[in-house]
Amino acid sequence: MYEQVSHSLLNAILDDLKPEIRRQDLRHFYTRLGANFYAIYSLFSTLYGHRDDFKTQMLRLVETMAKGYIDRSQELEHVDIERESDHNWFLSQKWVGMALYTNGFAENLDDLADKTPYFQELGINMVHIMPILMCPPGKSDGGYAVSDFRQIDDRIGDMKDFRRVAEEFRKRDILMVLDIVLNHTSDEHEWAKKAVGGERRYQDYYFVFDTREIPDMFEQTLPEIFPESAPGNFTWNADMQKWVMTVFHDYQWDLNYSNPAVFIEMLDIILFWANQGVDILRLDAVAFLWKKIGTTCQNERNAHLILQLMKDCCQVTAPGVLFIAEAIVAPVEVIKYFGEDAIIAKECEIAYNATLMALLWDAVATKNAKLLYQGVKSLPAKLERATWLNYVRCHDDIGFGFDDNDIRAAGYEPYAHRRFLIDYFSGQFDHSPAKGLVFMRNDQTGDARICGSLASLAGLEAALESGDQAMAASAIDRIVLLHSLILSFGGIPLLYNGDALGVVNDYSYRDDPSKSFDNRWVHRPKINWQRAELRKKQGTVEYAIFNAIKKMIAIRKETSAFADFNNRELMDVDNEHLLCFIRFNHQRPSERVLVVANFDAHPQYLDLETISGKGINRYSQFIDLYSGRSPAQYDRRIVLPPYQFYWLTEL
Repeated sequence: MYEQVSHSLLNAILDDLKPEIRRQDLRHFYTRLGANFYAIYSLFSTLYGHRDDFKTQMLRLVETMAKGYIDRSQELEHVDIERESDHNWFLSQKWVGMALYTNGFAENLDDLADKTPYFQELGINMVHIMPILMCPPGKSDGGYAVSDFRQIDDRIGDMKDFRRVAEEFRKRDILMVLDIVLNHTSDEHEWAKKAVGGERRYQDYYFVFDTREIPDMFEQTLPEIFPESAPGNFTWNADMQKWVMTVFHDYQWDLNYSNPAVFIEMLDIILFWANQGVDILRLDAVAFLWKKIGTTCQNERNAHLILQLMKDCCQVTAPGVLFIAEAIVAPVEVIKYFGEDAIIAKECEIAYNATLMALLWDAVATKNAKLLYQGVKSLPAKLERATWLNYVRCHDDIGFGFDDNDIRAAGYEPYAHRRFLIDYFSGQFDHSPAKGLVFMRNDQTGDARICGSLASLAGLEAALESGDQAMAASAIDRIVLLHSLILSFGGIPLLYNGDALGVVNDYSYRDDPSKSFDNRWVHRPKINWQRAELRKKQGTVEYAIFNAIKKMIAIRKETSAFADFNNRELMDVDNEHLLCFIRFNHQRPSERVLVVANFDAHPQYLDLETISGKGINRYSQFIDLYSGRSPAQYDRRIVLPPYQFYWLTEL
């Protein structure tokens, strides 16, 4: 009966569509709408069915999808059809990503288009262009306080420049990733300005209150995201004489998704950018989308329903476009952003593997893989048609939010171990080569995070300052080791701008009043392209790192076992310094790669007896895909030099 209700409503909606929409050729649109409408109706009804304007809003929703489809180019429609017929296309091992700020990698969007050959040189074919939309100077939160969702920040270009980048990428088979900030707008957005001007319609786009009564009820359970720079979660707006929910910064107003008009506006924005040639949309701060008194306002069920609805609607209009969930939460919660389905991702096809990133840094600091092994073992199984983004560094800070049970299982006390990690990476621990900065220390809880470039955290900055060549060589080995794991783990590896060149901390942010209060800018460098030319000169740090990563990327793309089809088996090898797992071709399981990494500063042994029951013959001889040589092997043991890795196949 419920399906009959939705079908009846669909028929009525199609009758009521604007004449200019009905006159279009909508064959593929109607096919996809019919296939997805029951799910769309069910979700929209669950979220908004209690409202008097439900049917009106439902009509607006369908019209928004239809308009998005009509505006989609023939070329992009062809891409949609290709990807529908090869629906696992993004699970291939051929994809390797890089994240960058446009004016950090290049001068502007036009210059970025000119520098596209660099990506091909390294082997990058998926580029995440960090926020480029209009933001108020000095109140941008690194681009995440958007004042116009359809305008490029004129400091880095315009839509013509953006389309040129999109065209260059498509010619070279490079996927474009772009941020959409779903949770909030800048207080200078048109909606916020109209709210301040007294328009009730736009005040309903946000959480606006006359008194502190309801805000105080929220505050009882709401954590603080930036306790040092932005304490509290509500801001008094003197012009409006009201309190506004501002979970991140006082200039970022949280959107109210209990209002269907907000959902439809944001869907329209998603479809707008899909139609500009964006292949993957990174949905920012998705864990915060639904606000409920008495909770942390994170990971709420309705936040998942909103994402499911967005995915279903995008499937109708632009099915070739993927979603990335930017949800830096516990693994048991992250996994839910794929969607709670047996196989297919019903929300976002891709999610950040922040836990793996933090675990890798733990292994660097401790010189062992105890917690790394335990944490990987505890990672929930992902859906078949979903994948991780695996990364060593990103534009944000590093938080050590491991599960306390995993920390204890590795033999550590949670509070003391996190304190050790903060001290180690901020250079306060004896003999630590790391040069990181402490970020957002919370004196009440003892929590803190770390900022710093990959090279500086790995010890390269300190080595270069001291002129210690052996120390520099070890730092380079650590950088390569970390990349070897994100390239072989299973998922899409994501490099960060500058990491393939060994770029160290950039302290110039301290002299910029718009950045000096936020030390995350220390690892958001501007590339010195004259220095980057050293990647072509043997004997330089840049040459060693760039060419090692370039070689690994090329090998990855040719190794079918590195595709992501839940085809990884973690190995317990009875050596706490080693991480070891087997990757296999899901269609031909006999085609295997044994990945092993040594985090210690001393040589370690892999005893083949410990994995002989896992399809590996203890008498086998191996060859390393990376070096092309057989590793040192004696008495059924393989020797790994300090900070070295192997990608081993049996001869």
